[in-house]
Amino acid sequence: MATQLSEPKSQKGMVISWEALPDDFWLEDDPVENTGQPLLAGALREILELAGYITAYMLIASNFGLCAKVNGLFTVKAPDWVYVDRVNEILNDRRSYTPNLEGNIPSVVMEFLSDFKNEGYKGEEYSSKQTHPPGKWFFYEKILKIPVYVVFDPDGGLLEFYKLDNGSYILELPDENGRHWIESMGLFLGTWQGTKEGRTGYWLRWWDASGNMLPWAVEKVELESQRAEQERQRAEQERQRAEQERQQKDRLIAYLQSQGIDPSNLP
Repeated sequence: MATQLSEPKSQKGMVISWEALPDDFWLEDDPVENTGQPLLAGALREILELAGYITAYMLIASNFGLCAKVNGLFTVKAPDWVYVDRVNEILNDRRSYTPNLEGNIPSVVMEFLSDFKNEGYKGEEYSSKQTHPPGKWFFYEKILKIPVYVVFDPDGGLLEFYKLDNGSYILELPDENGRHWIESMGLFLGTWQGTKEGRTGYWLRWWDASGNMLPWAVEKVELESQRAEQERQRAEQERQRAEQERQQKDRLIAYLQSQGIDPSNLP
């Protein structure tokens, strides 16, 4: 596997190169700020897995390091959820991912705000700090140039959907259904309120191009159970109809016989 692209690029005075992290590079093991964040990330992936959407050469991960070398210094940011449509090599034990070197740049990154944020507080998710280490916003927008950046508040349900336009993130308003179309995934992203895995609140969900919400496993089981029950009811109704027809036929035969008519001689 390559360890460095041959030509670094400049970005407004910065020198950006795409290099693999050294084996001895220490990756910070930051604690998850909110116990609901792993559930949110896992739920997004679960839907895609059940829908048969994920291929072997996709990279979908949470709290996973995205890397670049800026002005000779390695920068690593770990979004709460990341989607890469194509990597060059299938690896089961990735420590990190360097876009351009190891595959495509991520198509989507997401950050889930902590419930413990203070009113009016803007965390690193919104930081445009350019000096080392740069803020996440600046890193995603100016260095990696990720097309879609999502900031989600699980507590209040606010979904901020930013699209890269001429090098800058522009806030996109949702459609009439409250959803956002992600062209690279062929799916809509939106919010949903309910309970899963003991957590009640707001969730991020996927919808297909026809507007159908893609189900979780428990929902698929429930749908299958409902379909089975509907089929059982249909079969029972058919059995009852057949029984009613048989009883009507028996009554008719009995009536004809009471009138001295042999039903077998009727045309």
